[in-house]
Amino acid sequence: MSLEVPKIKLNNGTEIPAIGLGTWQSKPEEVIAAVEYALKHGYRHIDCAFAYGNEKEVGEGIRRSGVPRSEIFITSKLWCTWHHDVEGALDQSLASLGVDYLDLYLVHWPVHLNPRGNHSHFPTKEDGSRDVVTDWPISKTWEQMEAVLAKGKTKAIGVSNFSEKILEQLLPTAKVVPAVDQIELHLYNPQHDLISYLKSKGIVPQAYSPLGSTNSPLFEDEVAKKIAHGHNLQPSDILLGYLLAKDIVVLPKSVTPARIGTNFDGAIAAYKALTKEEVEELDKVAASGKQKRIIMPAWGVDLGFANWPGQTPLRPSL
Repeated sequence: MSLEVPKIKLNNGTEIPAIGLGTWQSKPEEVIAAVEYALKHGYRHIDCAFAYGNEKEVGEGIRRSGVPRSEIFITSKLWCTWHHDVEGALDQSLASLGVDYLDLYLVHWPVHLNPRGNHSHFPTKEDGSRDVVTDWPISKTWEQMEAVLAKGKTKAIGVSNFSEKILEQLLPTAKVVPAVDQIELHLYNPQHDLISYLKSKGIVPQAYSPLGSTNSPLFEDEVAKKIAHGHNLQPSDILLGYLLAKDIVVLPKSVTPARIGTNFDGAIAAYKALTKEEVEELDKVAASGKQKRIIMPAWGVDLGFANWPGQTPLRPSL
């Protein structure tokens, strides 16, 4: 067992381990070993999704680890072509993972794609654009999320890739406030305004791509490198510890055992070492001309995010 991971309390009273293993773009044959290693190393949070196409292998990695199900926080996500049948999608994820409940189930994107379209995951129209169901209010999806929560098939429900604009459409009719919002968060895309809004609503922010993309420029950031040097840590440690220090759940993804281990240990070390002043210095990096969002699918829908061309935020970015 490795270091003790910090935990964050959700609005339903349960706690979520603040470091989770991301499994997006992890090949099925690699993810079994990655999940097994991560759990043996000390991770207790695995972030999955129906759309990743590897939940069966994630489940196998969980079983091989020998760690009891009750000690693991498992998240999955509702894919866009399943907004009409939340329970059906959740049941598929449960079967693939080989578990009888989730700890957290998220709406992957606030976009409903045609369930009877020309592709199971990414249906398109004749012109090549995404085949979006335009007359589907997000409240209809959320009612079903609340229903599977009531049935005990998941212990908490939340959202992913929801802006303040979309949440303001959802919250007025929601009986259950989303526990989390999983969004792209990192040094160059800190989304300060959205984080403040989420915290004001009791919604815990989760960071996907917390280290940026493959061959990430974040590793060469001068501020991160300077602070890392001062603590005898790596820039990647600082990038993760910075988010943890802001009470943001981080979901670094890797299938390399050494990297899986150092992401965990380094994040905790940086979380403990960073000063308030250093966190404030890191908060200013993106605004110094380095703002960069990486994940911007061409949904053809205005999701209301700042720093995303073609989107109209609810309020101007500060």
